[in-house]
Amino acid sequence: MTRRAFPRRFAWRSLFLFVGLCASLCGAPSTIQGQSQEPIDTIKIDTNLISVPVIVSDRENRYVRDLKIEAFKLFDNQVEQKIAVFDTGEEPLNVVLMLDTSLSTSGVLDDIKKAAKAFLKELRPQDRAMIVTFDWQEQKLTTLTSNRKELESGIKQAQVGKMAGTVLYDSLMDVSSRVLQPIRGRKAIILLSDGNDHGSVVTPEDLLRSESEADAMIYSIYYLPEGLRFLGPPRPMRFPFPRRFDSTTPQRPRGPGGGQGGRRGGRRGLGYDGHDLMEKLSEVTGGRFYEGETKNLKETFALIAEELRHQYRLGFYPDELKRDGSVHALSVKVDLPDVSVRSRREYLAK
Repeated sequence: MTRRAFPRRFAWRSLFLFVGLCASLCGAPSTIQGQSQEPIDTIKIDTNLISVPVIVSDRENRYVRDLKIEAFKLFDNQVEQKIAVFDTGEEPLNVVLMLDTSLSTSGVLDDIKKAAKAFLKELRPQDRAMIVTFDWQEQKLTTLTSNRKELESGIKQAQVGKMAGTVLYDSLMDVSSRVLQPIRGRKAIILLSDGNDHGSVVTPEDLLRSESEADAMIYSIYYLPEGLRFLGPPRPMRFPFPRRFDSTTPQRPRGPGGGQGGRRGGRRGLGYDGHDLMEKLSEVTGGRFYEGETKNLKETFALIAEELRHQYRLGFYPDELKRDGSVHALSVKVDLPDVSVRSRREYLAK
């Protein structure tokens, strides 16, 4: 009896295994198809969606709130587009805080770190931030996270670089293209520096061109380098950038309130003034430029946080996008009298 029972149990067990295997094989195609379909849709959306951050203010520089999608008109190369994405500030914010820790910041880094910690308190629980420092090298002190303890720890770790150099251009290009570009939603860069660059591979022309085509607003906070503070603010200089970066809009009021870049191992920079470079970065991205003493940074950070909370985000899918590497001009109009509109100006069809 024992010998007969064992084969019978074995046969039933084998039958159950066979049935289970058949069932899993029959269901496999639909599962695999469902898994492969979702990434394809996601990639298509991320590739084609053109995101346009927008700030709307009145003559008194007060933010215009609670606008509806009907108030906006979005143009691609002067052709009106259908607005497919409209966000009034409910989306989480992704912001990268970039701190200059080159030797020129040795006397003010403590003030910078205190103001940076105060800025974190202005963010909502769902907002994410990242701490990046740059001197002779770039250092990502945190991930892009909503963990306030991690962010405060990252700020605490910031220290003046041990070697001469300021790779501002390289670091900004890296953060914009590798950290923020793959992310959908509202995003911004807060750049705190004297604008001087020493040692970057990226040229200022390439940096401006790249940032003008990105979808992250840059808020530049300029302060005088350590060796020039006793001389007072720099004299205005003509900014020698290509004509396509010239603005035809009235000059925006500034918030409260020079160096050279070059190629490592290549030709030197053309004498671009750090003050004007930072101002231009904010202009071409729709952000804002501030200058002043580092002791007033807490107030400046508070103003930036308030503006980011009132940022609109529009998005559209170009009907016939020719991926020929051409630059498309973007413009946003609001159907209201006496308002000022700041927004992203360009995107690259690639």
